[in-house]
Order: sequence, then C-alpha cells, then structure tokens
Amino acid sequence: MSVPATPGSMLRAAVANERPLQIVGTINAYTARLAQACGYRAIYLSGGGVAANSLGLPDLGISSMDDVLIDIRRITDAVPLPLLVDADTGWGGAFNIARTVKSFIKFGAAGLHIEDQVQTKRCGHRPGKEIVPQDEMVDRIKAAVDARTDPNFVIMARTDALAVDGLERAIERAIACVEAGADMVFPEAMTDLSMYRRFKEAVRVPILANITEFGHTPLFTRDELATVGVDIVLHCCSAYRAMNAAALATYQAIRRDGTQKNVLASMQTREDLYRYLNYHAYEDKLDRLFAAGKVPK
Repeated sequence: MSVPATPGSMLRAAVANERPLQIVGTINAYTARLAQACGYRAIYLSGGGVAANSLGLPDLGISSMDDVLIDIRRITDAVPLPLLVDADTGWGGAFNIARTVKSFIKFGAAGLHIEDQVQTKRCGHRPGKEIVPQDEMVDRIKAAVDARTDPNFVIMARTDALAVDGLERAIERAIACVEAGADMVFPEAMTDLSMYRRFKEAVRVPILANITEFGHTPLFTRDELATVGVDIVLHCCSAYRAMNAAALATYQAIRRDGTQKNVLASMQTREDLYRYLNYHAYEDKLDRLFAAGKVPK
C-alpha cells in the first residue's frame, strides 16, 4: 500500500523535479489560488509579508507565531500546493522552536526556514543586522529537526551572516547547520552570482536564492541562477508589492476624481474574480440544493 504524500514530501519532490524550482510569495488564500492557476508547484509565505499585510507592522520581529499560523491555515485550506513558510528566528528558545515546527506541520505547511539573526530581527536587506553566535544557530536547527513529527517536513537554515561577517564565515555557518540536520540552505542578501556557487559546492544540499526587489541581491534570472547550482528561486514579495501599488493608485484616483471610472482598466473583472474562486461551481451546487429542498430559505 502506498504511503500518502505529505506537504513536506511534495515540496521535496518539487525541488527534485523542477530545476530550479520557482516559488512565489502568496500573501493570502486568493493569491495562492492564482499561483496554482499559473502552474507553480510550490508557494511561500513571507514573515515580512505577514507583518506588513496582515498586521500593518514593519518586519522587526513584532509578529508572533500565531499571527503566521492564521495565514498558513487559510492558505493550506485553499490550495494543495506545498507551502514554505518564513519562521523568522523561531520565536524563542529550543522549546519555542519545537512548538513552531509542530504547529506548522499541524496547520499544513511543507517546511520552514529559520534564521540566525537575534530575536529583535530586521529585514534581511536592511542595515544594522545582528546575528547570534554560530553555536546558538546550530542549536536552533537541532531543536527544529528534533521536533519534526513528519520526517519529510523541510527544515531550511537561513543565514544573514554575509552582511555581518563576510562570505567565508557565512558558508561556515551554513555547513554547520547542514551537519546539524538542515535539509536546505537559504543564504540571504547575496550580492554576486558566484556566491551561490560557493554555497552549493560547500553545503551539498539544495540552496535557495531570494530574488527580492529593491534589495541587495540583483534580479538574477532563473536561467542565470541555474548555471550556479541554485535549486530554488524565490520571489517572496513581488505579487504583494504590485497589489499594494495598485491599491494605492486606486484609492488615490477615487479620492481625486470622485469615481473609479478612470481606473477600471487596471482592475480584475468580476468574472475573473469568480473564475479563480470556482465560484460558479459553488453556485450551481447551491441551486441544486435549493431545488431539492435541502437548504432552508
């Protein structure tokens, strides 16, 4: 009898079968549906995205595990795609990290990345980052690995050490994390394409390139990243940056013009909204239930 696939095993299969795997950030359940419709095989939930879009707060370690769990549940309820989640620093010590891992698995996530910044963290592309000692980061990974209730759940080690200690020390940290059980590595804020090759040659596990806009990492293409051994290309914030810009332009136009007529061309139509929700199938079922007298009026 075949063993049912878990979100973690689905993410691992996607990494193995699409080279490199493209993952996009989906800030809510509806955008997850859009990503699925576009053919993506895995999706992502950004910690900074949760802070900004769900809470209206900056990415400074203010959001909690429970804030992220709310969005995980909504997304995993809506689509079957494996979801990689930003777990920041794990929200505390070993017991907190263990609780995070178990809770993420319970809510349907496929994997997480945990980073080596101090608890009062900053965005990975901002100045002034501070990192914990290497031994402390290794302990974070060990705690995460030990807490897994699904052995296929992906534990990814993110290091922000490049900006603090340089490339060689960042690679040393990544190797130590892999030796502690990390399945994959996320070197943050790389500034040169060759740095990814150095990481891949050193760690010998899948590596992720975070290609985020307006940061320190150039907007390398999928094909360029493939040449240096990158396994996952992450576009963590692209969609919600576009969404937010469009929302602001719409609000400004309505306030200025007293009508939305001038921005209709930039809006999703009602029919397109319904298409990605499979709305008409729900409505057809409701009509059948009414016709059969099974829905109280």
